[in-house]
Amino acid sequence: MKLGIERLLADASLRAPLKGKRLALLAHPASVTSDLTHSLDALAECGLNLSAAFGPQHGLKGDKQDNMMETPDEVDARLGIPVFSLYGEVRRPTGQMMSTFDTILVDLQDLGCRIYTFVTTLLYVLEAAAEHGKSVWVLDRPNPAGRPVEGTMLQPGWESFVGAGPMVMRHGLTMGEMGHWFVKHFDLDVDYRVIEMEGYDPEAGPGFGWPIERLWINPSPNAPNLNMARAYAGTVMLEGTTLSEGRGTTRPLELFGAPDLDARAISAEMKRIAPQWLTGCRMREVHFEPTFHKHAHHLCSGLQVHAEGGAYDHSAFKPWRWQALAFKAIRNLHPDYELWRDFPYEYVFDKLAIDVINGGTALREWVDDSEADAGDLDAIASPDEQAWSGEIRGLLIY
Repeated sequence: MKLGIERLLADASLRAPLKGKRLALLAHPASVTSDLTHSLDALAECGLNLSAAFGPQHGLKGDKQDNMMETPDEVDARLGIPVFSLYGEVRRPTGQMMSTFDTILVDLQDLGCRIYTFVTTLLYVLEAAAEHGKSVWVLDRPNPAGRPVEGTMLQPGWESFVGAGPMVMRHGLTMGEMGHWFVKHFDLDVDYRVIEMEGYDPEAGPGFGWPIERLWINPSPNAPNLNMARAYAGTVMLEGTTLSEGRGTTRPLELFGAPDLDARAISAEMKRIAPQWLTGCRMREVHFEPTFHKHAHHLCSGLQVHAEGGAYDHSAFKPWRWQALAFKAIRNLHPDYELWRDFPYEYVFDKLAIDVINGGTALREWVDDSEADAGDLDAIASPDEQAWSGEIRGLLIY
């Protein structure tokens, strides 16, 4: 199998249209080839004219630990080119930034989830390229969450940096395919091209989206492994709650907990409410003490999801429903529990974070409605999932 970056480096005919052009690269720490050479270095060694680089949230170096921690612009010490931050003073490329290149190569490892902000950054780059007459090439990479789609559609008026457009939470697309959807949906007049992967099969086990021969490198500080990537479309919702999502532990966004919870009781209630939403994975009770972030230095009780091993069923696992079910169990056991965290989330100051994350209020309202059952959430989400699957069908490359 070859990644987009590897095909570009290996095939002079693919590089031919870039001859004489000023090139920018949008990348992060996971932007590497199979021998772990960073794409910035590999492209420079290939003789291409790199005139600028860009970093998304967490920075080109991937050093910023939490959300809303901004990265400044800098100059690459080796190449002497500007490195512009798209998560600093701005999140959209400025005209001055766009003037530094003719074509931008986007080489970002994504997690296959609407809220993972690299998707939104791709949209902003495409929109700026359309405005300034620049070309955008996506050097495609795998979607580790694979093809399944899940979650409610982002509602009109709920667009944000974690909600680029009306898509479901787990979108099932590679970055290259997502770019095609953006161009089509937003009717962008932009020179857009995907350097496709070779030999990629998103349905093949045991990786089901992630070729297991590929080393995992964190695309962001709290994305440490494939299990996290598979669970993320659900566990990311923890960021909008008072529960720890495991930041400050070695397994962030694979578990949740709080000092005042009874993990065994939550597990039993989840099994009672909707056992069908627990298939395809395993969960276990855990205790952990975050070293920073929510509940730092306090012993927490909670659950960890395992979307791996012999019990993993790729088509059956529903991370968004699994995490929603955990919220519902906590609400049933503790009707007055202060579950929803009220704080600015990704620069949205006037809406609850859980609603910003879900692109609407439906999930929170379902959790808080004591009369609502699993079928009620299915009735909301299933039509959205079917509609999204139909919308993207013609855009799939692999």
